[in-house]
Amino acid sequence: MTQTVNTNSLIKKVLLGVGIALITISLFVFGVDHPKPEWGKFWIIRPLIITPLAGAFGGFLLFLPELIKFESQWKKIGVIILSIFAFIVTLWLGIVLGLDGTLWD
Repeated sequence: MTQTVNTNSLIKKVLLGVGIALITISLFVFGVDHPKPEWGKFWIIRPLIITPLAGAFGGFLLFLPELIKFESQWKKIGVIILSIFAFIVTLWLGIVLGLDGTLWD
């Protein structure tokens, strides 16, 4: 049995995750007026790369419920809620990893 993947939906969800992550991390890093000298000259690059990558993975997690056939609507709703929670956790971990050593000490 072969299952086709809706690549348009996958790309939209991944890009949505990247967009949410980029906006979220931008609120943190662009709000720093006077960064500490020990952070280095290009400290802002790390969070602006790592967090959107985590957001892309979170967007993929949001796509996964579309691959599963559910017997009941309640199971589908439960898995969608679980995938949203997984996206939030993934985004939080991306923020922590991105800001580690700078704003997240």
